[in-house]
Formats: sequence, C-alpha cells, structure tokens
Amino acid sequence: MTKLTKLIAIALATTLLSSGAALAEDYGPWQVRVRMITIAPQESSTVSIGGFSDHSVQIVPEVDISYFFSDNWSAELILATSKHSANGWNTALGDLDLGSIWVLPPTLTLQYHLMPGQIVNPYVGAGANLTFFYGQSFDAGSPIIDISHSASFGPALQAGVDIQTGGDWFLNLDLKKIWIQTDAVVNAGALGVATADVSLDPLVFGVGIGRRF
Repeated sequence: MTKLTKLIAIALATTLLSSGAALAEDYGPWQVRVRMITIAPQESSTVSIGGFSDHSVQIVPEVDISYFFSDNWSAELILATSKHSANGWNTALGDLDLGSIWVLPPTLTLQYHLMPGQIVNPYVGAGANLTFFYGQSFDAGSPIIDISHSASFGPALQAGVDIQTGGDWFLNLDLKKIWIQTDAVVNAGALGVATADVSLDPLVFGVGIGRRF
C-alpha cells in the first residue's frame, strides 16, 4: 500500500467515525414509540370454590416514552390499557362467565442499550409495574353482581431491539414479562361469595415504530 493510499484510508476512516459520532450527538434525549402489543396471561389461581380462573389474550395499541440519560442508559414508561374476558372453570358452581374487565398496567423500566449508534441496537431492561382494574361488566342474565380486584405492584423484565430505518426513525421489537397478582372477590348474589388469588403474569409481545427527538 502506497503512502497516498494509506493517507486516503485514514482520512476515510476518520470521516466515517466522526460522522457516526455526530449522528449520535444529533439525537435528542427523548424517544417515543407506538406499538401493537399482544398481552398473553400466563395465569395461575387459587379459588375458594375450586377450579381456576382464565383471562383472554388481547391485542391492543401501546405508547411508550423514553428518556436517555446517556447513549447506553434510558428510562421507559409504558402506557396501554386492555379489556379481557374472564371465566371460572371447574368450580363447585360449574363453569362461570365472569364478564370482562379493563386492566391499566403502567410500567417503568430502566434500560441498557448494548450497541448505541448502530443500525441494530438491542437492549435489556428491568423495572416495576403498577396495575389497576376497572370497568367490570357482565352479560345480561349473569348471576354475578360484582367483582372487585385489588391493585397490583410487581417487577417487570424486558428485552428488545431498535432497528434504524432512516434518520431518527426505527423499527422496534419488544418482549416483556410482567408479574401481576390480584385478590378478587366475586359476589354472585344468592349463589354466594367466592374469593380468588390470581396471578396473571403476562408475556407482552410488541412490534412498532419509534422516533428520537
């Protein structure tokens, strides 16, 4: 390799490195993603009248907002709500239609991004989840008068990847495990009252797009 060729190679390498650094510096600290998520409960329960509870899988839109403290570290707040149908199977009263319930599970995680500035940037995260239950409804003629659910606080883990598609935009794939436990009290009127200790513990799969600001 001639001296001129070496100088050209060094100049090109320096230009590429400085361009990559400038691109990383151009990113603002905020990131917003919009995803479609599949919420798949990995459910277990202990029911006072025997049997077990079951909540449906749902697909819903989700928005999350992240703030980057550095190229590697960020905090992410996940915002979504979903409506799940519920059933009690093999109970002492037979199979029960428990209507539907809305779940609001805001989740905050601290993320570590493994390859900042690269086209493919995987990350892992851990944090906490606070879940509220609301909007219970029942079919006409149901013997169920009311179901109350306690709020839940538990850990959350995640792994995912951002794939740059051009400029500030990227494709996102994300997987979370969220631990959600609630104590439910079912008032079935003349049939009596039943209690259940329910662990929903869903897996949450997400696909979407995002942008850095």
